[in-house]
Amino acid sequence: MRIRRFLPWLIVIVGLLLVAGVVRQCRNGGTANYQTATIARGPITQAVTATGTLNPVVNVQVGSQVSGNIAKLFVDFNSEVKAGQVVAQIDPALFQATVTQAEGDLANAQAALELAKVTATRTQDLFTRKTSSQADLDQAMASLHQAEANVKIKQGALDKARADLEHCTITSPIDGVVISRSVDVGQTVAASLQAPVIFAIANDLTKMQIDANVAEADVGVVKIDQNVDFTVDAFPTETFHGRVVQVRNAPITVQNVVTYDTVIGVSNPELKLKPGMTANVSIVVAHKDDVLQIKNAALRYRPPDATPVETRKTVTTRAGRPGMGRGGGVQQSAQRTVYVLPSGANRPEARQVKTGISDGVVTEVVEGLKEGDRVVTAEFASTTAGPSPPANPFGGGQRRFP
Repeated sequence: MRIRRFLPWLIVIVGLLLVAGVVRQCRNGGTANYQTATIARGPITQAVTATGTLNPVVNVQVGSQVSGNIAKLFVDFNSEVKAGQVVAQIDPALFQATVTQAEGDLANAQAALELAKVTATRTQDLFTRKTSSQADLDQAMASLHQAEANVKIKQGALDKARADLEHCTITSPIDGVVISRSVDVGQTVAASLQAPVIFAIANDLTKMQIDANVAEADVGVVKIDQNVDFTVDAFPTETFHGRVVQVRNAPITVQNVVTYDTVIGVSNPELKLKPGMTANVSIVVAHKDDVLQIKNAALRYRPPDATPVETRKTVTTRAGRPGMGRGGGVQQSAQRTVYVLPSGANRPEARQVKTGISDGVVTEVVEGLKEGDRVVTAEFASTTAGPSPPANPFGGGQRRFP
């Protein structure tokens, strides 16, 4: 009996709850769910990234000026050498024979010169006594001058033969370490058009350099003495440091991509870094500590009903492209539009901010926001559907990006 008395009230309460749920569902069906990020403080480092190759500062290629067979090799890979030290020997037999022949030719020419001198002196005496003609005297003097010239020719040939013989002994031009050997004993080297390379000698491997290829869009912010951080695949968990020493003006064009060789000085006291290693370079062009940071996703977000004016309010320091992002130019002050979601509000409000440098993930906020503000980074279609996975920004979808 007691249950029958309260049954109408139970039905009424359940009905009211159902009506309230339907009304709430209808009200929230068209609202959006926003993903936000909080403005916080921290350091920002803007850098230009590039790849390069580690090379010795001084790298000398030692070759041969004469052709022949390699008779001896006195050094090998990683050998330490001194300037003037003999590093290789070419078989000198043929060159020694050439020197001997040149010496014989010179002796023959000197004998002919002595005979020409005697003949010229005798003819001069006969001409003085009126027993010889002027033609005989002229002929004797011409033979003398020819003999003198022939002696000079043979002397030059002897000097060349001796020089070639000396070149059979190859010496190191500098103090350093052998990093490459291109020949073996018994191998023939031919120096007809250009000197064949036998060794490559690095002067000092404790001081090296990186030849980094910096894109033309980023080379404008790269300056001498900027700090550089880089890694190599051999030591993936270790960060090495260097400094920009030169930005070369000669462009390098590969498949219509223009880059500039940026030389980075590197100290290598432990000899961990080796010639030829690929370096992933990060040139620090700007750094600030304890600044307001905003996620770059918040700078890209635009609501579907945003006006064209709000989406185009951007001032950059480099014509035609924003001055933000890792590897981009230094952005001094850019006017941007972001959307802040106040506490308890259902809709975000647009706000103009000035931004500074960026590291590609976060950007400095110069003015327009304060620490603790919540900015919108993404929007979902409805709270009932729940967060949907990120959609392709070029193919539409529920999650909206600019």
